Amino acid sequence: MSPKKIGGNWPRLMLSALLPFSLAAQTPQDSSAKPDSPEAAAHVAKAKKIAGAEWSAEAHFFCEAPRATDANAPPIEPTKIFDNVYAIGRAATTTYALTTPDGIIIIDSGYTRDVETILLPAFQKLGLDPKQIKYSIITHGHADHFGGAFYLQEHFGTRIAMSAQDWDVVLAPPPAEGKKKGEPQPLPRKDMILVEGQPVTLGGEKVTPVFIPGHTPGSMGLIFPVKDGSKTHVAGLFGGTILVAGRIPDEGLQQYLRSIAHFKEMAKEMKVDVELQNHPVYDNMPEKLAQLSGRKSGAPNPFVVGAANYAKFLDVMDECMRADIARRAK
Repeated sequence: MSPKKIGGNWPRLMLSALLPFSLAAQTPQDSSAKPDSPEAAAHVAKAKKIAGAEWSAEAHFFCEAPRATDANAPPIEPTKIFDNVYAIGRAATTTYALTTPDGIIIIDSGYTRDVETILLPAFQKLGLDPKQIKYSIITHGHADHFGGAFYLQEHFGTRIAMSAQDWDVVLAPPPAEGKKKGEPQPLPRKDMILVEGQPVTLGGEKVTPVFIPGHTPGSMGLIFPVKDGSKTHVAGLFGGTILVAGRIPDEGLQQYLRSIAHFKEMAKEMKVDVELQNHPVYDNMPEKLAQLSGRKSGAPNPFVVGAANYAKFLDVMDECMRADIARRAK
């Protein structure tokens, strides 16, 4: 796929007013919400109608009960979810390993403290060699996603890939970020820069980044092929999800709506039919992992949702964000 230009002022719309962005997990918004306005209620109703049974948990999460990720969420059982894709990490913050004939690509690197206690033991359990991690693609510049990158660079020579905008978030955060308390993060050395439409390639596999600013200035969605027996599917991972809208300024929420629409367009163009998330707290991932553990030969893979349902997944996200924006206008 050739690099795709983003029309108009797309990269410039992330104004300095959208900063600072926290390097930690998202925090919850004020829970003292007033009854919804008719406009907000209409968006919630539309989201639920779109969701149906497939995405009812997502609609409830985003429209009615958003919450921050739990840094101490329990680890998931390391699981082979496709012939070339493995899920590793915590229930609230998941890393994916993509295997190829020439090595491994991992999507995100998890928390710094989880590399030796969760990531590497999972590799051992799955029979994967961490020395084969050639690339780590960081979806956005928050510590629950880039925290393990320095370790991977130092121990395995892994190439770290992130958008230019989020390299700046990580390596040169706004002054206010330096005052935040928290666990010190060993920062990776600046390495590869992700550009929309320019895939990271390894062993014949391609992971294509899609620019989706809003949560951070340089959040990236990822689209890549996955193999399930004799079939090839295409996975979409929206890598910059706003779980709670309270900390994001108005400009950021409007930018986020444009990003959802842009990713939906790219997903349709590239025929995405598999839904994966790095914060799988709203898409029934535990149930899907349980289904995989008892999956019989020839049975459907629960992560394959179909192109039409994947579009609905993004539409639910869109409508719930519109409800949040309407709530601000009250």
